[in-house]
Amino acid sequence: MTDSSRSKPRHDVEADITAKIVAAIKAGAGEFQMPWHRPGLSFDLPVNALTGNSYRGANILSLWIDAADKQFERQVWATYRQWGELGCQVRKGEKAALVVKYGEWIPKDKRDDEDRKDEDDGKRLFAKPAFVFNCAQVAGFDLPPRESRPDLTVRLAHVDAFVAATRAEFRESGASAFYRPKAPDGSGDYIQMPPRNLFVGTATSTPTESFESTRLHELCHWVGAAGRLNRDFGKKRGDKAYAFEELVAELGAAFLCAGLEITDVPRADHAQYLGHWLEILAGDKRAIFSAASAASKAVDYLNGLQPHAPGIGIRQDGDFPPALP
Repeated sequence: MTDSSRSKPRHDVEADITAKIVAAIKAGAGEFQMPWHRPGLSFDLPVNALTGNSYRGANILSLWIDAADKQFERQVWATYRQWGELGCQVRKGEKAALVVKYGEWIPKDKRDDEDRKDEDDGKRLFAKPAFVFNCAQVAGFDLPPRESRPDLTVRLAHVDAFVAATRAEFRESGASAFYRPKAPDGSGDYIQMPPRNLFVGTATSTPTESFESTRLHELCHWVGAAGRLNRDFGKKRGDKAYAFEELVAELGAAFLCAGLEITDVPRADHAQYLGHWLEILAGDKRAIFSAASAASKAVDYLNGLQPHAPGIGIRQDGDFPPALP
């Protein structure tokens, strides 16, 4: 680093982007648009992956409700043991759905009653619980896509390299993007992304910009986890800590998009997304600037995980955090 570069103010790019986003929000950023295609939830009849048989009765409604709640796109289910028979593995930490399995039994006093066999075989039905997992919850089971969609994104090698160097775990499936924090049982600490070919962009962004911005947003959440930057993620969607965390992640994504030259200027999408969360933090005039400071720390942390920092912002020697094992 040269003496001239040391004299430049730190995070001037980030400050400029923040100012532009604030101006866009004040001017009226409009409504946020989902940047990827969200296939409709499947209301096909649920089927068992091993037997091919359809579930029946109240189990159909129960599995439809569970699929809608967890945003599963396909109605293919099986028990833990059945998935194992198919050579698949239910992922650690996944929660099963309850179904009812019916069996038959004959009361002891009817088993040897010859006189009743002609009029009543003595059989009785009984219900017992069974627990099944959706195909989206297992590894090693692939269904053909419901529809063939072209990948409209352009793969950016330098961004792929930047993300890979963080060693964050990414999973690609479903129609939701989120970071799952590490749970007490050791599960979690991964980023879920919709498949690339679902990204269609918005009126103000290309599919590539939408995809990269989304995965960098989730990467900024990943940075905030315990053992990294230890940010407070909030208890539930919509509380103030949750809203602030969304500000941090979206501003971090905006900074990274600029630093990695994914976009030339802050996208309207960032302002639209941030505007919603600022409403929850109404009255806190410093919220976005506090979030911008936290976002800059997230960018610095991610830069520090790179073998050769790509030069997002200006850092002094010794600012890089150690790479996680």
